[in-house]
Amino acid sequence: MTPAKRVVIVGGGISGLACAFYLQQMARDAKSTSFECTVLEADGRLGGKLFTYREDGFILEGGPDSMLVRKPAGIGLVRSLGIEAELVPSGSGVARTYVVSRGKLALLPSGTNMGIPAHWDALWGNEVISARGKWRALRDLVLPPMREEGDVSVGAFLRRRLGDEWVDRLCEPLLAGIYAGRADSLSLEATFPQFRRLEREYGSLMLGSAAERRWRAAQARAQGPAAAAAVSATPGGRSAFVALRGGFSTLVERLYDELHTWAKLYTKARVESLHQTEDGRYCVSFTTPTGVQNLTADAVIIAAPAFVAAELLKPWLARARYLADIPYVSTATVSLAYRSENLPVLDASGFLAPRVERRLMTASTWLSTKWPHTTPHGYAVLRCFVGRAGQEEGLDLDDAEMIRRIRQELAELVGITAQPVFTRVTRWVKAMPQYGVGHLGRLQAVEQELTEKLPGVFLTGAGYRGVGIPDCIAQAQTAVEQTLNYLHQHASPSPHAYANR
Repeated sequence: MTPAKRVVIVGGGISGLACAFYLQQMARDAKSTSFECTVLEADGRLGGKLFTYREDGFILEGGPDSMLVRKPAGIGLVRSLGIEAELVPSGSGVARTYVVSRGKLALLPSGTNMGIPAHWDALWGNEVISARGKWRALRDLVLPPMREEGDVSVGAFLRRRLGDEWVDRLCEPLLAGIYAGRADSLSLEATFPQFRRLEREYGSLMLGSAAERRWRAAQARAQGPAAAAAVSATPGGRSAFVALRGGFSTLVERLYDELHTWAKLYTKARVESLHQTEDGRYCVSFTTPTGVQNLTADAVIIAAPAFVAAELLKPWLARARYLADIPYVSTATVSLAYRSENLPVLDASGFLAPRVERRLMTASTWLSTKWPHTTPHGYAVLRCFVGRAGQEEGLDLDDAEMIRRIRQELAELVGITAQPVFTRVTRWVKAMPQYGVGHLGRLQAVEQELTEKLPGVFLTGAGYRGVGIPDCIAQAQTAVEQTLNYLHQHASPSPHAYANR
């Protein structure tokens, strides 16, 4: 009988749990080989940034509150777990979004592709951009594509085509907001490579966005009236989002239900070192409240932040410094619940605050409008965000002062002066990786050295090829496929067991 192959997964966030789940699924299909799996999570709970407060009928996310429909890995995992019925589309209020413009809320123009105008109304019927800025954006129709090969920043690319005002007041709040980043620092190749494709294929971002908008509408019409309505109602050209009725902790809970009888799931288990043994396997040393333990594994998947991976790999890889150099930005989410009768009408999904407005808040989601299932009748919830690259000073405030400042800005911008029924502050230290210019090239160099010096060790997670929930799940699938290919190519006839010393 072939001995079981043992895989250790470092990190028990959505990336690590998805790795364990797909390893379990593929193990069922690999009848000739059995697998054993251990997940080591340094925190006191599983799930990473997926964390839901559930109190008195309120469903409040501490981390992400939705995922993109157009990225199939997220929906695919939900279906595999049998909780597709829990998927909830965003409410009708998302047909409108505001952006802070010169101290006031203005409507984010509809019919754009992540801020890029996709038809004339989005260009001219626009309350945010000045006439000078609109005329400057027209250069996009005649500018030739960039001649330079290689990576550039998102900001530099878009400024060349649309001008500074359009980037600062529309594109960056949408694009960089995904990463809590700065458009002028983020890699185009690693974040929005489709923009360069539009430039090359259509000679214009606006013409390319218009063509893709028509194509999406045609595809939606082919799927039926409901799909077509969903596309037309999406503000700013952003793809439709879905949430889970009970919050994204539901995803973590279902993964735990599937895994806990098959895999060993450790919390408060901090991995301290990793080294290859004489027989080509790996010894993973970790600390728990009861002391130090060592595991022997045939393969290791590191699903922890890049700076954690760098510490584990730097004794063996010269290029581990590339991982250590990936910046991470800290953020906070502040949820405020009110009685609806004390608020003005919340007629949109919320607002974005460009960095040029110099607000404490980077954005506010009007949760009870965007996701009505999260809030009991008679109440409204606003979820506000603090912290992004270059603007992290607000995170030095204590909770009370942060809430006071946010309430002051909500009074100025939305007219909300009522006392909240309750508030929740969730802080995420070093939460959002920043993909700088050249990120993918450096990552490829790390992975090449990893293959040469530590074969059987793989990287996955938000620090590498996408920060959203579907991105992390898709990367987990790839990491498991790489792991299984490696194990099949390096089958060992000798049995072994966990070494606990």
